[in-house]
Amino acid sequence: MAHTPHEPADGSDRILELEEEVEQLKEAIVSHAVVDQAIGMVVALGRVSPDQGWAVLKDVSQHTNIKLRQVAQLILTWGRDGRMPPEIRVELEDALERHGPTQIPGSAQE
Repeated sequence: MAHTPHEPADGSDRILELEEEVEQLKEAIVSHAVVDQAIGMVVALGRVSPDQGWAVLKDVSQHTNIKLRQVAQLILTWGRDGRMPPEIRVELEDALERHGPTQIPGSAQE
């Protein structure tokens, strides 16, 4: 059987490729869970729909130039210990105002 150019020279190359793919999929699952949990917090606290919660996270990410997963992680951290970087809080409040009816608890506008 002739070796074609797109096939690995031996099975070890393919194993390495598959191991990389498995690691990427594991990271994607964890990332998805973090984002889903943050959407849940935004939905509960902002009294918005899940679709609006997703839009809020995307807006905050885009306006702060921070990856969406990191924004989600910051929101989860805030839920655990009450700390949130001021620039994220401002963007979160602005995004909720654009997409929902209320401000987040503890905001200066209350």
